[in-house]
Amino acid sequence: MSTQAPTPASPLKLQFPQSLAVYDDYAKAQRSVDFLADADFPVDQLMIVGTDLKRIERVTGRLTWSKIAVGGMLSGLWFGVFIGLVFALFTTANLWQVLLSTAFIGATFGLIWALIGYAFTRGRRDFSSVTQVVATKYEVLVEHKHAARARELLAGLPGALPDPFA
Repeated sequence: MSTQAPTPASPLKLQFPQSLAVYDDYAKAQRSVDFLADADFPVDQLMIVGTDLKRIERVTGRLTWSKIAVGGMLSGLWFGVFIGLVFALFTTANLWQVLLSTAFIGATFGLIWALIGYAFTRGRRDFSSVTQVVATKYEVLVEHKHAARARELLAGLPGALPDPFA
């Protein structure tokens, strides 16, 4: 007969979570969990949850026809080389001949498709960017049975619990 409490259906869930602390960055939340781990706290009863999500798009440059053409050719070139290597496994033809021909065909198709795709945007998106979703707050949750002990231990870590008067 097992004396262990039943575990939640998913490893990403706690049965009855309570908020232990909320931090402005992940490093502080991680530091608190690490501190609890060093104190032999059952860290499998904790979760760090990123909240207040924001989508950030960093504009990296202006798109031009020449940049689109070069990017399309390079993308097609690499794909063509890959296909050439696969073909080379199943043929007795000269390896370099297969690689050069598939690289040329790939670069040509990459160029054509990139230019067609850019033409269809009709100038509505003349810039390149990188998009990322980030959390602005990180909440440490603890299973309710361990909340009091976690708060007691965390009180020993300077700056671990947010200042309620701030």
